[in-house]
Amino acid sequence: MNLFLITYGALFTLMNPLGTVPVFVDLLKKSSKKQRRVISFWTSFNVFLILLLAFFTGKYIISFFGISLDALKIAGGLIIISSGFALLTGTFVEHKGMKKKGVKADIRSRREITITPLAIPMLAGPGTIYFLIVYNQDYKNHLDILIILVAMLMVTFTIYLVLRSSYSIVKTLGASGINAISRIIGLIVIAIGVEDIISSIVNIINNLNF
Repeated sequence: MNLFLITYGALFTLMNPLGTVPVFVDLLKKSSKKQRRVISFWTSFNVFLILLLAFFTGKYIISFFGISLDALKIAGGLIIISSGFALLTGTFVEHKGMKKKGVKADIRSRREITITPLAIPMLAGPGTIYFLIVYNQDYKNHLDILIILVAMLMVTFTIYLVLRSSYSIVKTLGASGINAISRIIGLIVIAIGVEDIISSIVNIINNLNF
C-alpha cells in the first residue's frame, strides 16, 4: 500500500493534470461536451501507453548510452527542479513551450491533439519518464511491479476525470485557484528533485575509494 501511495502521489505531482486544465479548455473551447469527453479519454490512454513505454524500455536506453543510475538521477533531479520552479513561478505553460508562436500555430492547425501536446509534453514530460526509468531499476519484485502498474493506471484514470471535468474545475477554482494549487505542487516537485540529487551524490561519495 505504501508503494502504491508513493508512486501515485509522485506521478500525480510530476504530471500535474491541474496545470494542463487551462490549456485543455483553451484548445477545446469550440468543442462539444462529447468531443471533450472523447479527447479526455484518448489523452489519458496515450499517457498510460507512454508511462508503460518509459517503465519497461527506459533501462535499455540508459544501458545503450552507458549512463549510470546516479548520473540519470542527478540529471532527472535537475529537470524536475526546473519543472517545479516553473509551477512555483506560474510559468508552467511557457516551460512546456506552449506559448511559442510557431508551436501555438502548429497546435491550432492539427486535428489530433491527444498525443501532442496533451499527453506529451504537457502531462508525461521528461521528469515523469525519468521517474519511471529509475523505479524500474529500483523495484524488481513482481509484486512491486504490479503495484506500480496499478498506480500508473489509477493516476491516468485520475487524469481522465480531471480533463473531463476541466470546465467545471475552471468555473469552481478559477485561474487564481489553479495557480495557487500548482504553486504548492511546484514546491513538492522541487523537493522530489532535490531529494534525488542528494541521494545520488551521497551514493557516489560512498562508492568512492579514497
